[in-house]
Amino acid sequence: MSTADDLIAETEAHCAHTYHPLPVVVARAEGAWVTDVEGRRFLDFLAGYSALNFGHGHPRLLDAARAQLDRVTLTSRAFHHDRFAPFCAGLAALCGKEMVLPMNTGAEAVETAVKTARKWGYRVRGVPAGRARIVVAEGNFHGRTTTVISFSTDPEARADFGPYTPGFDVVPYGDLAALRGALTEDTVAVLLEPIQGEAGVRVPPPGYLAGVRELTRERGVLFVADEIQSGLGRTGRTFACEHEGVVPDVYVLGKALGGGIVPVSAVVADEEVLGVFRPGEHGSTFGGNPLACAVALEVVAMLRTGEYQERAARLGEMLHRRLSASAAGPGPVTEVRGRGLWAGVDVDPAYGTGRELSERLLRRGVLVKETHGSTLRLAPPLVISEEDLERGVDRLAAVLGGA
Repeated sequence: MSTADDLIAETEAHCAHTYHPLPVVVARAEGAWVTDVEGRRFLDFLAGYSALNFGHGHPRLLDAARAQLDRVTLTSRAFHHDRFAPFCAGLAALCGKEMVLPMNTGAEAVETAVKTARKWGYRVRGVPAGRARIVVAEGNFHGRTTTVISFSTDPEARADFGPYTPGFDVVPYGDLAALRGALTEDTVAVLLEPIQGEAGVRVPPPGYLAGVRELTRERGVLFVADEIQSGLGRTGRTFACEHEGVVPDVYVLGKALGGGIVPVSAVVADEEVLGVFRPGEHGSTFGGNPLACAVALEVVAMLRTGEYQERAARLGEMLHRRLSASAAGPGPVTEVRGRGLWAGVDVDPAYGTGRELSERLLRRGVLVKETHGSTLRLAPPLVISEEDLERGVDRLAAVLGGA
């Protein structure tokens, strides 16, 4: 067996089978390229599900991490540290909000947003104790904790993990009438992805997010936008909500916030919302640690320039022009969706499953990942060059043409 085969076999023997990775073992990475243990190079067209918006090993982010490693990496929230205030202030300003509650993973941030909405509902909205409800959308993916999978409609994420956490109402994504009908006096929040990533990069109908904003404001409930995958430059704007001129009450952020170096997530809102917490009611030992704050503070500084949002918009036009052309004529591509450097490509199942197509692309030196049958997700790093973007799409076209 090769080195890669050895490592994959050892993984299969000793790691719980919660993932089905492609058969590649990455050893090094830089920018939009990764190199496996056998020296083969691949274009990364997944970017860690948007955690690597700035590519692998961005020099500014590595420098920030190295500088902090020599100083202090963890204090817990029992003490203040000198990176915490600048990070919270910087991220709040980027979001146009007043307060930040830092955590580590995206799922932790969603859990935090759920707790925030409920406490706000009781303390501010006046919902009777124990009756708070949150409206969510079908096809959602907000993480895999017990509470989050309780309102998932994906059988793989949900089956065999009950009993489930109550308090959630599920409506069709993109359906304002259904959302309006689901809002009651006990509703405290609407929690949505502005673009549903795991569902296949599903973009809602025009005006939907603006309608959600109007409805939630009219009914006095929170609009919580899960921008963990869609935010921080991915769609050509800092936040996907901006495409409809919408500002939610609460942002849920993660993935790219850690620059692909450390897990960093956060809930960001005004004091009226996050001010409901008191000491001891929520927390995280590693949330807002010095190393995480140093890296995330650099991420915020990079996004403030607008450079990465502009690149995602410009290169995204190239990507979608090429993909739309492939869907226009006869062939395996049935639909293309997305925004910026983010796309979901539906392929006729007769031409192969998403897994089979991902493996064919792997053999041509491009890394993507399937979702929901025969849908391919494309999310190259925002730092990818035009030449490499074209190269990756050419190889995708070759695979689809030979499918």
